[in-house]
Amino acid sequence: MRVTDVMKERTLFSFEVFPPKTEQGMDKLVGEDGVLDHLCGFQPDYISCTYGAGGRNARTNLEVLKAVQSRGNVIPVAHFTCIGNTKDEIRTQLQTYLDNGVNHLLCLRGDLPFGWTGTNGDLHYATELVKFVRQEFGDAFTIAVSGSPEGHIASRSLEADIGYLKQKQDAGADYIMTQLCWDMDQFAYWMEAIRAAGITMPVDVGIMPVLDEAATINMALSHNGCVLGHDLSRLISKYWIFPNPFAPEEAEESLAQKKADFKKAGIEYTINQIDQYRTFDIAGLHIYALNKYEDVTTLIEGAGLRDLI
Repeated sequence: MRVTDVMKERTLFSFEVFPPKTEQGMDKLVGEDGVLDHLCGFQPDYISCTYGAGGRNARTNLEVLKAVQSRGNVIPVAHFTCIGNTKDEIRTQLQTYLDNGVNHLLCLRGDLPFGWTGTNGDLHYATELVKFVRQEFGDAFTIAVSGSPEGHIASRSLEADIGYLKQKQDAGADYIMTQLCWDMDQFAYWMEAIRAAGITMPVDVGIMPVLDEAATINMALSHNGCVLGHDLSRLISKYWIFPNPFAPEEAEESLAQKKADFKKAGIEYTINQIDQYRTFDIAGLHIYALNKYEDVTTLIEGAGLRDLI
């Protein structure tokens, strides 16, 4: 079964995890009664695993994907980037994925490490990677590509970014996995714009749960250049816990309570956003699980995502 086959039948539901840096973290993720066991208990259609620049965590990436594959009824999806990879290295790594039963990819340029001005590899853009995979492996892989409803932070305009997305489709991509977007008006505009541009690929929406103030602001501004909408900004203001010159010695108990209250309100905010996304013509909801399951469980049950199964 391919992800695209499921999309033809119903709205799919999936998770994203990342390769832990320590053996303890890996055991917590893939070990008995670990995070993967709990996530797979929700019967997702697929679980994707991120990939570090230059494949520095390629071994643990594959280990996680093999663990997903071993669960039997969940499709493993490998993130894969251009950064630091020669064509020979890409060819070898992708064949290894196939040999281990992994035949779904998210093709990315990848975030450039600090100080880099290019990929330092043979391929420089996700479009080139999609084209290369198709040339070398035909239809062996189902290929997802990233879509940015607010435009990629490195793109000169939203229109240019949509043009690049069309090139990815023309190169052989199968579906879109979106970057996070908390601005629903912008998402609606983007959906209309990509369809007007001739982009027909199904759209799988990436959902970043709002659980922590610092992480939310960091993810929005330093990684994606995303808009923090009015409701989300008010939420952050209400439970503000960053250094406060007017209360420099706020009690630890007070700070802990604010964090707990923000997480509760953030989960409710995320549930409401999922409800809004489900009114669009989307093909799936892809939850960034952040290698956790407790908060994700609350989110899934509150949003009624079990209904998608």
